[in-house]
Amino acid sequence: MRANRRLCFAVAVFVPMSLLCIHMWNKSDKVVAIWNREAPEDILDSSLLQPLEKYAGIGLKWKDEVLELLPKNNCRCEAETTLNLPFRQELIGKPFALNFTAAVEPLGIGETHKRREVEYKNFKMRMYNPADRIIITQANSPLQYPAQGVEVRPLKTILIPGLCLLDLKKKNRYEVSLSCTMGTFDVAAEVDSVTIKGTGGKQITLSSILLDNMNRQLQLISYTNTMFHPNTADTVRFQSNGHTASFTIKVRHPPVPKLYDMGPSKSKYNISALVTIATKTFLRYDKLQDLIDSIRKYYPTVTIIIADDSEKPQKVEGPFIEQYIMPFGKGWFAGRNLAISQVSTKYVLWVDDDFIFCPQTKIEKLVDVLERTSLDMVGGAVREITGYYTTYRQIISVIPGDKEGDCLRTNQGYHHVIEGFPNCVVADGVVNFFLARTDKVLKVGFDPRLSRVAHLEFFIDGLGTLHVGSCDDVVVDHASKIHLPWSKTKNDKEYFKFRYPKSVAEINSQHALYYFKNRFKCMTGN
Repeated sequence: MRANRRLCFAVAVFVPMSLLCIHMWNKSDKVVAIWNREAPEDILDSSLLQPLEKYAGIGLKWKDEVLELLPKNNCRCEAETTLNLPFRQELIGKPFALNFTAAVEPLGIGETHKRREVEYKNFKMRMYNPADRIIITQANSPLQYPAQGVEVRPLKTILIPGLCLLDLKKKNRYEVSLSCTMGTFDVAAEVDSVTIKGTGGKQITLSSILLDNMNRQLQLISYTNTMFHPNTADTVRFQSNGHTASFTIKVRHPPVPKLYDMGPSKSKYNISALVTIATKTFLRYDKLQDLIDSIRKYYPTVTIIIADDSEKPQKVEGPFIEQYIMPFGKGWFAGRNLAISQVSTKYVLWVDDDFIFCPQTKIEKLVDVLERTSLDMVGGAVREITGYYTTYRQIISVIPGDKEGDCLRTNQGYHHVIEGFPNCVVADGVVNFFLARTDKVLKVGFDPRLSRVAHLEFFIDGLGTLHVGSCDDVVVDHASKIHLPWSKTKNDKEYFKFRYPKSVAEINSQHALYYFKNRFKCMTGN
């Protein structure tokens, strides 16, 4: 008996100390600011047509047909004027113009416009990538050119910024050429004393005995994309007297804003307009009702969306509740896809159907993190009946492999603390209680082939797409998992049969997805 007491005491001391050591081992001391950055201004502005002071006296002749193709950032909502041909309307439709502001005027267009511009500014800051900024490589050889940041819309025209030729060795005549594969070159104006060959083609050659005139002409080179692709790049070769430089022109549609109007609100965040709560249920209607009751205690008007794949679904009723019935046993990730696909708010809060809201379940805190940082998702903490908190913070990495595949590595821990939010960190995976930008979750999606046991797989699919955080000061309770054998209901037994499959075939099916879909040959971690 005394030996057993000693053993129990040792376990009681050793286990918490081990967990503390693991936590401290995985803890990062770095504190990093991940505030939204200012997006750059549009690069294709009219200033590109203005000469430098040293070129101001050089004569030129503008080409109106090229100038018409350049972006002007002044689109007009007017129906196009076309020839009135017989049966034109029946064959290709009637030209029209719709003014969307008329639909907003009854709501107060001034306030709506202000809210829209705030959202648009945040959208641009989230989408901005430093690799999109124009960088001009100053000439180490005679060639100066844009190293990055040049972009054109499919089948549209731009002026190429930053082209210049330096006179490292005095020459009697200067010559440069540009070539590409997915577009054509032209000039917005013809500069005096410059000979141009190849306008309208994939290669253009310029020559002149006057360097300043040559460089003024290089400021007016236009590129027109001729091969449609919504998101690609063309490589331009810039050559002169044995020197060659290459740079890329991105060809893509700019991302179309997807903004959410939360409407006027007296509080900082109107949670009912910002957040929808989504969950997936299977047979456990008693626990689902406990979840709903707890939500309504703190958030009486937030919409709750339920995906249900029970064999004999029970109707779940109440204000601001939407229940979607699925085929029987369709599965966990399929239910997540369905529930989140019906969300129309900016953010979705995912909860399991056996969670219970408590005073520490402050959605506002999670919203504040997403509104003030570049994160796409932020998890909270789940408190078990034993009092243990779990955040399931994971660091995920893919180690390049050989022809057999890559190696997936997962470790408990996080990358760094978020400046301004001492309880929040950046990680790659979080617990099943998270707030996320709806559009980003939909972009990654949930593989419906993972029917019953899955979670980490979503974050693996989102690696490189989702910017994930975790805050341990926003907590949701977890219903007790203790089930005495004599207390289990028929639904409980049926649920456990589906929830915890033990067949080798099901495990192999999950591993086969890793092998083929993700090209992994193995997985390591702790």
